[in-house]
Amino acid sequence: MQEPVGAERADGSAVTVGALLPLTRPGWVEAGRHLLAGLELAVHDVNEAGGIAGRPLELVVRDTAADPQRAAAAVDELTLLGVAALAGEYHSVVARTAAARADALGVPFLCSSAVLDALTEQPTDWVARLAPPQSRGWRMYADFLLGAGRRRIAVAAQPSVYWASGTRILREHVTARGGSVVELDMTALTPSALCEELVENEANALLLLVGHPEPAVPIVQAVRRDQRLAEIMIGAPAGQPELAEWNTLLGGEGAAIPFLRYLPERFGPLGTRVETTLRERLTQAPSFVAFEGYDAITVLADLLRVHGADRRRIADAWPRIAVEGTRGLIQFTRTPGISVWQWAGAPIQVVERDPTELDRFRIL
Repeated sequence: MQEPVGAERADGSAVTVGALLPLTRPGWVEAGRHLLAGLELAVHDVNEAGGIAGRPLELVVRDTAADPQRAAAAVDELTLLGVAALAGEYHSVVARTAAARADALGVPFLCSSAVLDALTEQPTDWVARLAPPQSRGWRMYADFLLGAGRRRIAVAAQPSVYWASGTRILREHVTARGGSVVELDMTALTPSALCEELVENEANALLLLVGHPEPAVPIVQAVRRDQRLAEIMIGAPAGQPELAEWNTLLGGEGAAIPFLRYLPERFGPLGTRVETTLRERLTQAPSFVAFEGYDAITVLADLLRVHGADRRRIADAWPRIAVEGTRGLIQFTRTPGISVWQWAGAPIQVVERDPTELDRFRIL
C-alpha cells in the first residue's frame, strides 16, 4: 500500500482524501499513473497555498487494479480511516462499484474519469462526476463518424458493461441516421479472423471496444497490414491512443485513429501552468486523465475549506460549488438520465495522433 502523499507533513490535524486508481494490471496502469500525478500535484498546490484552513491536505492512495471488489474493499477501509471524501477511479465498471459503496456508507465520492451513464443504480447525493457521461461523448463520436462518411461501422468488442453500453449508444444513434453497426466478439475471433469479418461485412469503420494493450495493439497491427482494409478507418472512442504507451507499441500504425478526450481547445492560465508542471513530473505530455485528477482535488479542497471534513455537508454542497479548474468553470447539476451530480460543461474533443508528428494531436 502506498503511503499518504505529504506524509512528512502529517499530524493529527491533517485532512485526508482517499484516492482510488489503477496502479497495477489488469488495470490501465498508465492512466492510473497520470491520474495520480494530477491528484498529487493538486494536493501539493493546495498545501503550498495554506492547506485547508491551515491544516495539511493528505492523499491516501489505494490501487484498485481494475477490480470492482478490490475497489469496494478500499472504500470500506478508507471510510474507516476517516477520509473526508474519495476521489479518482478511471475504469467505469470499477467506479460504479465504488460509487455504490460510497453511497451506502455515506462518504462523498468525486469520480474523476469514469463515464458510464449509470454510475449508480438509483439517484444519490453522495456522488459527483467530472467526466462527461458516455452517452454525450459517444453520440458526438458517432456524429463525427457519420460526418466523415463512415456509415458501415463494425465494433470489435469484449464482454463488459462499459463496452456493451457504448455499443448500444452507437447502434441507436447510427441506425437512426441510416447507418449500420455490427458487433464482432473478440473472445471468439483472432485479429486475422476479425479482418476476414471486416471484409465480409464491407465495413468502412472499425471501433476498438477492447482492452489495451491486449488485444487492441495486435488488432491495429493486423488491420493496418491487410491491404484489403487500406481504406477502413480505425477508431477508439474510449481513448486508448491518448497515452504514450500506445505510441511506443504501435508507432506510425497507431496514428490517425480518432478518439475522445476531455480537454478544451485552449487552456487558460491555470491549465497552462498545470500542463507545464505535469509534463515535467511525468516526463511526457500529460493526458486528459491527469487534468481530471487535478480538478478533482481542486473541487474537494474548495469544499473542505468551507465545510471542513463533515461528509454530509460536503455532499449537500455539490450543487452550490463553482470552482475554476484546469479545463473551465466546474459546477454540478442534475442531468436527465444521470443518477449522480454531473459537471455538464466538461469539454469534449475528437482527436487523433498526427501521422507526420506522432507526439502531436490533431483536433478533428
